[in-house]
Amino acid sequence: MKWGLLGGTFDPIHIGHLRCAEEVLEIFNLNRIIFIPASRPPHKLEAQITPFYHREQMVKLAIEGNPSFSFSDVENRRKGISYAVETIDYFKKKYLQDLELYLILGQDAFHAIQTWKDWENLLLMCHFIVMTRPGYENKGLTGIVPPNFASQFTYDKSVEGFKGPTGNVIFFREVTFLDISSSDLRQRVKRGSSIAYLVPATVRHYIARNSLYRAP
Repeated sequence: MKWGLLGGTFDPIHIGHLRCAEEVLEIFNLNRIIFIPASRPPHKLEAQITPFYHREQMVKLAIEGNPSFSFSDVENRRKGISYAVETIDYFKKKYLQDLELYLILGQDAFHAIQTWKDWENLLLMCHFIVMTRPGYENKGLTGIVPPNFASQFTYDKSVEGFKGPTGNVIFFREVTFLDISSSDLRQRVKRGSSIAYLVPATVRHYIARNSLYRAP
C-alpha cells in the first residue's frame, strides 16, 4: 500500500489543492491520499484560523465521491501545535504492515524545511513528494539543507529521486499549479466577490451557509 499524506490549513480547501493531489496520485500510483488539516500550524501561530470543525467539514465535502481521497483528524486529536514529524510517527506506528508513506508538500514549504520540528529525522522517516512549479530548477537538496546533511542523499536515476540512507526518496515533480490561495479566497468572500469555480460548489455553499470569512 502506498499512501500520500497532504497536510495544510485548508482555510478553505480549494481546486488547486485537489488538482495537485489528483496529479500526485496518478504520477506515483498511490492507493490513497489522506488530507490532514492542521490543528494549530506552527508557522501561523499569530494568524486567525477558522475553527477546525469548519475546515474539517469543508475538506470532507471537497473530497466526497473520490474513493482515493480520505480525511484524518489526527492533528486535532493531539493537544497543542501540529507537527508533521509527529503525524508521520503516528501513521508509521499504527499501520506497520507493508505501508509506504509519502509526505506531499509544495516547493516553498520544502525550501523552509529547516524551520520544521526535528526536520533531520523527518526527512529520513518517509518518502517526500515536492510539488514544483513550471521552470523550477531542480538542484536536489543543494542550498535547502546543510551540505553535510544533503550529502547523505544521492540521485537514483531508476526512481528519478534523491535516495537517503534509510532508503526513502525525495522526489521533485512538476504539477499543474493553479494560482489560487486560501488567503485570497477569504478576502474575496469578505468583500462579497464570487469564489465560484475556485472551490468545489459544495464548499462554496458551506461557506455561505455558515457565514465564514465575512466581515464582522
